[in-house]
Amino acid sequence: MDTNRRALLQGFTGAALLAPYLALERAMAAETAKAAPAATAMSNEDHMAAMSKVLGPGLWGQEQVAMLLYPKFTALDLVGPHYFFACMWGAKVHLVTTEKDLSPVMSDLGLAISPTMTMADAPKDLDVLFIPGGTEGTLSVMGRTDTIGWVKDRASRAKHITSVCTGSMVLAKAGLLKGKRATSHWVTRETLADFGATPVNERVVKDGNILTGAGVSSGLDFGLALVEMLRGKPYAQSLMLQAEYHPQPPFPGGTLATTPGDVGQMMDDMFKPVAAMFKAMATG
Repeated sequence: MDTNRRALLQGFTGAALLAPYLALERAMAAETAKAAPAATAMSNEDHMAAMSKVLGPGLWGQEQVAMLLYPKFTALDLVGPHYFFACMWGAKVHLVTTEKDLSPVMSDLGLAISPTMTMADAPKDLDVLFIPGGTEGTLSVMGRTDTIGWVKDRASRAKHITSVCTGSMVLAKAGLLKGKRATSHWVTRETLADFGATPVNERVVKDGNILTGAGVSSGLDFGLALVEMLRGKPYAQSLMLQAEYHPQPPFPGGTLATTPGDVGQMMDDMFKPVAAMFKAMATG
């Protein structure tokens, strides 16, 4: 790999995929350059050729991805998908704040994420519009006409309209899920029907250009599903291996059907008021 190509790849948002390779190359550069510079160059070129052969046209892209940040969002809803999106070579991933400046946006559990642009500055034509979920923060943003208006506008031209967890409630409030199959966190999934959608009890649900993920951890499944749609299965499998995403929970659970009855009932009772607040947004 020559200097110009290395600089080009390091400049891409998705260069995280290449980072281990570049680090190894730098560590070996001095010795290998002295010993066999021609052979080294050939090896690097061969590696790129092998990647092109496996990944095909999915190797490069120019997707414009907007991920909405609003106060008290759930960080993992966003961070999981962001990892996979930002590892796509050439993709431009924008963290778009609902606020007036680029101050860090605090999640519901106190993790602050720095936005890269405001809603006003975000690209008007998007390949991917993404909305994370939350509870109090999501309910608040559903009541903001500026944010809902922005979501409607960008969705009108976006190739993929997406969400994880209660982010689908924001899409629903914007009128984007009427007549669509969709999912959400188990607490709010059935509430989708109040907005004219068809609730589906699955981790990831696709209906036309709408792709929704269920609660929090499903963002990883969702992210891989969208990468496959954008770049092809081999690229998604490459990122899946890079992330070593091979979940093995320490015990059964994670859904009402697989959680012990007493635990599930306790959690269901605790979240009933939250579900009622989201339901009220359908007529509010």
